[in-house]
Amino acid sequence: MDIHFRYNKKNSYSFAVLSPLLPEADFVDKPVNGIMIYSFTTRQAAKVFMEVKNAGTNSIFIAGGPHPSGAPEETLEYFDYVVIGEGEETLPELIKVIQERKNPGEVPGIAYRDRETGSVVITPKRAYANLDSYPCFDPAKLLAPIEISRGCPWGCKYCQTPRLFGREVRHRSIDSIVKNARHYSDLRFIASNAFGYGSDGIHPRFDKVEKLLSTLYKLPDKKIFFGTFPSEVRPEFVTDESVELVRTYCANNTLSLGAQSGSDRILKEIRRGHTVDDSISAVECCLEHEIIPAVDFIFGLPTETEEDQEKSLDLVRWICKKGGTVRAHYFTPLPGTPYESAVPTEVSDRVRRELGKLALSGKLTGYWENHSKPEKKVKLRR
Repeated sequence: MDIHFRYNKKNSYSFAVLSPLLPEADFVDKPVNGIMIYSFTTRQAAKVFMEVKNAGTNSIFIAGGPHPSGAPEETLEYFDYVVIGEGEETLPELIKVIQERKNPGEVPGIAYRDRETGSVVITPKRAYANLDSYPCFDPAKLLAPIEISRGCPWGCKYCQTPRLFGREVRHRSIDSIVKNARHYSDLRFIASNAFGYGSDGIHPRFDKVEKLLSTLYKLPDKKIFFGTFPSEVRPEFVTDESVELVRTYCANNTLSLGAQSGSDRILKEIRRGHTVDDSISAVECCLEHEIIPAVDFIFGLPTETEEDQEKSLDLVRWICKKGGTVRAHYFTPLPGTPYESAVPTEVSDRVRRELGKLALSGKLTGYWENHSKPEKKVKLRR
């Protein structure tokens, strides 16, 4: 059977990693006959499910990525198989089993429905991959930023990363990163915390970060963009030492920081692992070194009160006044997380208005209201 990746821009990073492992697969923009491979997030799920339901093709449908991994039973209402978590080893093995008509129950890390009983079967979990064993992309097919680290030791209640990739951080070696870097002039990276490279993700190892950056800096005709999209850095990892590494070796004059809330109560509740003071110190440190902080906030988190939102608004205003920028997000419950069944909290009228004014001034981007289908929300507590 022919193998096809159902490509869109939002899943390009996933398919860049998987395409070298299935060199015979092509990219399509709609369902076709054969083995169809999808990767998608919760925001894309409804549209993907409808596409598969109405496909009208002679296809075997395989799903992977954040939403299917967190909600395999729901996904199997539309798909034949779900790859749970990492796909580097699981997906090629599953494809081989399908083509040879063997027992899928022998493939670790998948979910499927038993043909006789219709019950969902989830096979034993697969060990996490060694990043150095796999390329970041096939340069002849699809490029993506270089993934330098995977996993996260922090158990933030809203986040799928530690549930998909584990809480032990794995790092790609410098030799492997350099090998992938030759395909770029502008170097960008994927990591849950770029400043955590080489560390356990809790205790910084800036010596290893410097070793990476200094090695890449020696490569001819390369510009390094580190600690900015599509990765970010944790506030407590922003220090004089780490920011100076950016100043010395990198082309970016911004750093992406994940503050998430201006309320210490909420930060503790969501198990974020840092304080508001950490975020303030990180912003001040960036500005002292002439780096613009680009700070993420989440509004509508469960248990959030009007007082909590006002504290976040105060911090957002302070950041904007100091010369930083802010990207706002509206809380979305994600499957497989402790908050998967949580109900978003309404954002107060005053906070919405004030965020809107900051957006008009160009200091704030993103969204702070639910733009998907209407759903129940928890009213604010004062």
